[in-house]
Amino acid sequence: MRDRSSAQRELRLAVIDTDQAFLRVLTKRLDAAGHRYRVLAGATPVEELVAMRLDALVIDLRVLGTQAWDHLDALTEEAPSLPIVICCGPSTVAQRVRGLRSGADDWLSKPCHPEELIARVEAVVRRRARSRVREEQPAVAVGELMINADQFQAFVGERSLDLTRREFELLRLLAQSPGRVLEREDVYERVWGYAMARGDRSVDVFVRKLRQKLEKGSPGWRYIHTHFGVGYRFSPEPVIEVAEPVRELRDAPAGPTPAKQKI
Repeated sequence: MRDRSSAQRELRLAVIDTDQAFLRVLTKRLDAAGHRYRVLAGATPVEELVAMRLDALVIDLRVLGTQAWDHLDALTEEAPSLPIVICCGPSTVAQRVRGLRSGADDWLSKPCHPEELIARVEAVVRRRARSRVREEQPAVAVGELMINADQFQAFVGERSLDLTRREFELLRLLAQSPGRVLEREDVYERVWGYAMARGDRSVDVFVRKLRQKLEKGSPGWRYIHTHFGVGYRFSPEPVIEVAEPVRELRDAPAGPTPAKQKI
């Protein structure tokens, strides 16, 4: 049987946690697995985390206090390629759903075994690696857009549309099926990763935001078309402006205006 550590490449991790008892066991397991790590006691600026060139980040949201959700949103939007695993104390279903939908890759509740946490981190890194292989595709040009999967962005010329990760995933999904109508439920499941709840308008909200950025960056083209009651279709079409007809003004007839006849 192969040694487990030889089957998994060395990972660079950061752990945001202050649970000393848990950290003692976790760091021993990380050492045994041959992984490199840094333990952080609080929120760290996104640019510093990016500079660490991490393979994954483990976060106990309680350590971040009242700014936990804002910090998580900033991480997933500004460092979309960084895998994130949340590992914290008891939580509600709503909290776990919110964390996963915000962009976290996995959620593990304490008390848990550090070995399971490490296995989940390794699994997330493997999934992301396979995803990157699929994303290593040439840039796609449609209309005035250049869609770059490796940068999670779309450009018009040299100008980025400044898309969030979710907006980019939505654009890429639609652009991968040009001319085809994608149902809202299908879009939600493929972009969010969950079945859409009854009454959820997330797809419509994100399509509206995406359209606004497309129209601002490429006003001469229309990219996303709505099929009411069904979903959306991606079909780049130039906007054709129809000039209003010019009404000719004719001269008023000469002479006095004829008197009105009484009926």
